[in-house]
Amino acid sequence: MIRLYFVDDHPLILEGLRALLSYEKDIELTGETRTGESCLNFLLHHQADVVLLDTMLPDIAGAELCHLIKKNHPDTMVLGLSYHKDGREIQDMMDSGASGCLMKNADKEELLKAIHDVYSGHTYLSAELAAELQTAAGAARTRELHITKREKEVLWLIANGHTNHEIAEKLFISSDTVDSHRRNLLGKLKARNTAMLIKCAIDHKLLTTF
Repeated sequence: MIRLYFVDDHPLILEGLRALLSYEKDIELTGETRTGESCLNFLLHHQADVVLLDTMLPDIAGAELCHLIKKNHPDTMVLGLSYHKDGREIQDMMDSGASGCLMKNADKEELLKAIHDVYSGHTYLSAELAAELQTAAGAARTRELHITKREKEVLWLIANGHTNHEIAEKLFISSDTVDSHRRNLLGKLKARNTAMLIKCAIDHKLLTTF
């Protein structure tokens, strides 16, 4: 029997969760709350196997609450519920110990799968959030690499098969400047040649923003 606890500041969401899950034979609804503080108080005196947690609460950030739950109750699994496809928000939840996240517009089948997956010790991310997380991670890697806007323009044109001369004409710069950008890109991405440069760019999601 999975002991499930809800945390969401929207009464309609709580009511909807109760309606969806009340009659599941292997799920026991242990309680619900609209604030992070009352969630922590509840867990001091009661046990929950899975906490279904709104990622945005009025009194505490979802990631911070998740961290406190996992710190004090490491055996309790946290499953985030989000209104927004925010890669940074989801990454913060996962970094804080959440076992998964899904969108609030998920259907019952997906919700049940997510609950059972995290209860079993697996990670669950909805397809939408997994894609958003990947995009956010790619953007973060781009910032770490310090790829400039001009270098990304040159990289895009290289990936599309343009020569240095053609790139120079399109960007209204000299061929020597294009060659300089190419060398910088090879160094930053640790690539030995153009083929490897394009592969590294794909791996780092540098070509998805064009």
